[in-house]
Order: sequence, then structure tokens, then C-alpha cells
Amino acid sequence: MLLASTVDTNNVDFLICPNDDFWVRDNGPIYVHDNLGNLGIQDWGFNGWGDKADYQKCDAVPAAIAEAQNRTLINLNTELINEGGSVEMDGNGTLMACKSPILNKNRNPGLNQGDVEAIFTKYLGVTNFVWLKGIAGLEITDQHIDGFTRFGNSNTIVTMSEDDLFNYDVCNRDIKRLYAATNKVGEPYDFLQLPLTRNNVITTYGEDLGYKGSYVNYYIANTKVIVPTYDDPNDTEAISIVQGLYPDRTVVGVDFRDVYANGGMTHCVTQQQPAG
Repeated sequence: MLLASTVDTNNVDFLICPNDDFWVRDNGPIYVHDNLGNLGIQDWGFNGWGDKADYQKCDAVPAAIAEAQNRTLINLNTELINEGGSVEMDGNGTLMACKSPILNKNRNPGLNQGDVEAIFTKYLGVTNFVWLKGIAGLEITDQHIDGFTRFGNSNTIVTMSEDDLFNYDVCNRDIKRLYAATNKVGEPYDFLQLPLTRNNVITTYGEDLGYKGSYVNYYIANTKVIVPTYDDPNDTEAISIVQGLYPDRTVVGVDFRDVYANGGMTHCVTQQQPAG
């Protein structure tokens, strides 16, 4: 597929790991820098979104990547079950998340909000928290935040209008909390709104999923931003809006209809490694 798309595979390193599913955002490595600037890999616990799916092979992926890259592995499996799609950080000390996946007895029984915040402060360096309640039982993830709200940069929250958020199953109380969010020094964020798709998503094989698609779940690469598209009239508008936020990158739309039928989008099937 890469060769057919004229991708120079000399620029791609391939590592084949046994896995149970392709949602590497949730089960893959989290890269962090230590105090000396060295890049290491955090291996948070993963239990198949609360024992809803097979996970033993996926849970081993971060360690396999650390070994292949000869990087220090920080084993946090006994500290916290934490999927990458459940947390968003602004890079300046603030973490945003829904409580429904993290503070859930199917992930972290016995831990309270203070316990979890202390763990995130210790291992991710965050000191300010924007907590939405979320909806336990909504989808396999118990409502990950990266489907509807992201930090576009340290000052900007990328999300949807209040009406679209509500149509995307975000409760009114969480919508109000989101739009009242402030950074670690108490300053409000700028908000950039992306639309939902105009129509319900229909896969390439003709299945009507019965719900609309989100463009918020995009992926930022070195020189590109990959936005999920759905063969929908709002694809062009969403790409244009995202392009305005990242003028130094080229925004590219990739058809994610069939992946979306399985519950995720671009951000969900990718995990970035910092350059350098």
C-alpha cells in the first residue's frame, strides 16, 4: 500500500508486534523526556477498556517498542490503567480528561480523583486538571475525550459547538465545564470549533452507521496534519479550519469511514514519537 502510494519506505522503520487490535493510541507507548532531556517510554496499564476486549498482546506493545528502540522503559502497569485517548495535555501543565474511563471500577478500583491526579503529576508533570464527568458505558471506551475535544496548542481547545457536542453524546454539564476551562494560571483558552459531518456516516461498503462523524480526532505529524474524512459535504470545511490552526503544516484528509465503523478515527490508530 505504501509503495502504491509512492511512499519512500527508506524513511519508515517497521516494527511488527503481536497485538489484539489496532488502537495504538490506547495501548501504545507514551514518550516522555526526563530531566536531562533523554527520551523514554512510559508503559501505562491497559486492560482492554475495562476487560471488554482481549488485551494481553496489546499490553506488551510499549515494552516491545522500548526494547527495539533501546529506550528506558518506565513500567506504570501497577500504578494506573490509562489509555492514551482518555487524556489530553496542553504541554504547559494542564491535563484534560473524562472521569468515566479513568475513575472507573473496571479500570482503577480503589483509586479516587486525588490519587489519580498525584500519579499524573508525578509521571506527566501536570498540575492543573480539567475533569469532565463523561458517560460510563458509552461505547467500549466509556467516553474518551479525544473523540470530541483536543488541545490544538497550549492556548487552544479544539472541539465542537455546544449543539454538536450534545448531539455527540456529551452531557450539558460537561459542555459547560469544557467551555469554562482555564489553564494552570487561571486564563481561559481560545476555542476552535469543528463541525460534525452534515450526514450520518456511510461506510465504503454501504453500511449506514446511524450517527455523524467527528473531525476533532486528527493527528499531527512532522509536516502534515491528518484529518479523518467521511465523503461528506463538511469534509472541506473541516480541513480548511484545521489548516488555519496549523499554517506551517499541510492538512491532509484521509477517508476513515470504515475505521470509524469500528469505533475510532485518525488519532485513535496513531501514537506520536517526539522528534529528536
